[in-house]
Amino acid sequence: MSQAVAAPAKLNLYLHVVGRRPDGYHLLDSLVAFADIADTVEAAPADALALEITGPFAAALSGPKEENLVWRAATLLARHLGRPPGAALTLVKRLPVASGIGGGSSDAAATLRALAALWEAPLTPGTLAAIAAALGADVPVCLAAQASWVGGIGEAIERAPPLPPVAVVLANPGVPLPTAAVFQRRAGPFSAPARFATAPHGAVALVACLARSRNDLAPAAMAMVPAIRDVLAALAETNGALLARMSGSGATCFALYDRDVEAQAAAERLRAAHPAWWVAAGRLLP
Repeated sequence: MSQAVAAPAKLNLYLHVVGRRPDGYHLLDSLVAFADIADTVEAAPADALALEITGPFAAALSGPKEENLVWRAATLLARHLGRPPGAALTLVKRLPVASGIGGGSSDAAATLRALAALWEAPLTPGTLAAIAAALGADVPVCLAAQASWVGGIGEAIERAPPLPPVAVVLANPGVPLPTAAVFQRRAGPFSAPARFATAPHGAVALVACLARSRNDLAPAAMAMVPAIRDVLAALAETNGALLARMSGSGATCFALYDRDVEAQAAAERLRAAHPAWWVAAGRLLP
């Protein structure tokens, strides 16, 4: 029986750069959440490994399949289990590529979950998380797919307080932005952590908790892709927008809303005004 698993968009509700290691890697403090706006990975029984990529952003992944994180996740899991990587994988790519919302990492995490179920693999959550870490710093938190504090270079993950029901709109100007280049361009002093202890009740309370934080990568990203400023301004001007911010290394930005109807109306307005942008409305996952 085939297994279909959602690969939700990962949002950095805030992202602080708090230091830098001697090897050049930046140390982070971030609150990560996930939206119900997602890719899908489906795994079906097969004698050999195969990968089909469909969806609106399939063309952006037209390179060698062996370099795709879905393929790499399948081969790594099969190697760990000591079995052939037999599966027919289908990735429905709805999230833009290189857009700061962890699409590739979430796809890899969904692949691990789908194949672990398909192959009936006796893996503990800790073992699966260790396999995920070998694929990239963001894959373990995408495997958890719940609100999390992220520290270190992305490997230190702690469960965050539960987030309230919050509507969200994602918008991307259609420009890919490599993460490494944004980090290289980042300048200025380091920030302090911005974690909070109490669970916010409602969208307004969540935004209040986020008020003293920001995305430290935004200035560098906007210098590289000035259209990010336009996206942030357009989101902030929509009715009901409580907070507009860039996610990750960009160029995707998000706005938070108290009501679904506000988010849906905002998305419709943005699509009409900016037909070249990718815009999606949804909710943060609990």
